[in-house]
Amino acid sequence: MARLSHSIAILTKLQVSCIFILLTTVIPNVEARTHNLTWKVTYEYKYLDCFKKLAIAINGQTPGPHINATRGDTIIVTVLNNLLMENVAIHWHGIRQLGNGWNDGTDSVNQCAAMPGGYFTYQFVVDQAGTYMYHSHYGMQKSSGLYGLITVNPLLGEETPYHYEDREIILSDWYHDSAYEHAVKLSSKPYVWIGEPQSLLINGRGRYQCELLGVSNHDQCNGSSTECTPDVVKVKPKQTYRFRIASLTSLSALSFQIEGHKMTVVETDGVHVVPFVTDNLYIYSGETFSVLVTTDQNHSRNYGISINVIARKPETPNGFAILNYEPNPLDAQHLPQPPPGPLWNDTDSQRNQSLAIKGLRGYVPAPPKTADKVLHLLTTQNTVNGYKVWAVNNVSHALPDTPYLVALKLNIPDVFDPTPAPEDYDHSYNIYEIPENTNATTSTSIYRLPFNKTVDIILQNAKGMGGDSETHPWHLHGHNFWVLGFGKDKFNPSTASLNLENPIMKNTVPLFPYGWTALRFRTDNPGIWLFHCHIEAHFYLGMLVLFESGSDMVTKPPQQNMGCGKTKNYINP
Repeated sequence: MARLSHSIAILTKLQVSCIFILLTTVIPNVEARTHNLTWKVTYEYKYLDCFKKLAIAINGQTPGPHINATRGDTIIVTVLNNLLMENVAIHWHGIRQLGNGWNDGTDSVNQCAAMPGGYFTYQFVVDQAGTYMYHSHYGMQKSSGLYGLITVNPLLGEETPYHYEDREIILSDWYHDSAYEHAVKLSSKPYVWIGEPQSLLINGRGRYQCELLGVSNHDQCNGSSTECTPDVVKVKPKQTYRFRIASLTSLSALSFQIEGHKMTVVETDGVHVVPFVTDNLYIYSGETFSVLVTTDQNHSRNYGISINVIARKPETPNGFAILNYEPNPLDAQHLPQPPPGPLWNDTDSQRNQSLAIKGLRGYVPAPPKTADKVLHLLTTQNTVNGYKVWAVNNVSHALPDTPYLVALKLNIPDVFDPTPAPEDYDHSYNIYEIPENTNATTSTSIYRLPFNKTVDIILQNAKGMGGDSETHPWHLHGHNFWVLGFGKDKFNPSTASLNLENPIMKNTVPLFPYGWTALRFRTDNPGIWLFHCHIEAHFYLGMLVLFESGSDMVTKPPQQNMGCGKTKNYINP
């Protein structure tokens, strides 16, 4: 009888354990919802920094609507292109689209962008809790305000290391010139750099000094517009909040800080971080972070929030918002003083913070110990026929008129260069000097990678033609990667310090000046995927590569993904 009771007790424990495992790791979201959204993309005049600019809005909003879902939910977004002269494609940045590459939203890679008067319906499952974003992936439209935030919450009862009330923060920079003007400048001979942005925005609000323009016409620059009053983040005293922060800048790397408050970093790009405390958060275009902020300061006043440009010599005033300790009033005559932020060129501090980001054990899997393939990618600034470009291993990549994945699935010939993209570079290259011969080539070639294998990417930075080395945030579509390390100078495999124990997994990572970044990922998502610098001008000028693996496993292209280039002949009547 005692033996039977003991057996029953063990069985009961096993049943409880199995139920717990099912509830926390295996069982699908039984309450999964389908979010049906209809977005009208239009031109709208906005005064986001007091200056009147033609922006691109979704349902009249810039930034666009916030998507708030639960892991396992299905998102269906019908995007109606009501622009008069531009196509539209929207990328769901950080959503891996496992087996669903047709919905990644990248023009010329897996879809033809929706033409004016047309529409495109995206459908995907949000399979990872975390903080993500969406933005245009057509031309340089992101700089016109076509972007927004995605929050994916864990399942009810799902074990998480933290759960606090959210506050959403979108950081962006803002140019007064249009994306058209930028494209013309960058494509000119001689080359014309677009310059630094006029303003920095927090949640779509900034403040440009209209008097700098010598403009008295309030229709062109209106300092009293309610659109450009500082954003207000409302909090209550003695509480802890989760600030979900996303950088949608088109150029600028930023530092984010809150007057008198420290931040505990707990998540980046949807992945849990070993928590660490900091006074400021360095954040690069395409990155997301969650930080915990405790409102433990003097509750009789409000506090300033600021962002400032780093990694480039700043010519743009700091951005400003208000941390409002309720019920304190908002007094326009006595605004809190925003913290100035750190030095723009303290690269060691910026690199050290990136090195401090580790994966939280139990939530982030350890990487494979070895790689099946290694790619060494050198980023340089070059010329092609007198035009200035950016290149990877001396190749400036261009996107074809016919989307790559459609061409692969339908066997459409002569769409892209079949020559293999270069997997390495001449390691005698002096990263500290501009070479005597800056000429590069252009190509639409791709990297063919074996499916379900481990691949290392060693990004190497060098001096640009402007006389310095720039920070480049690199974003990979369709995958997360382990960040194995950062280093100064040229990468040396025998001396490089790599973290194989608890590296963080991300989808966007900085490459620091005159340094290297080492990444590792699994080619476990069939299709063809972009890997590119997230700075709009650098992407436009060719700082990108394409990774193909397992595309034979992908379904035939949907009709809505076609209609451009050579795909016109494959549209059913």
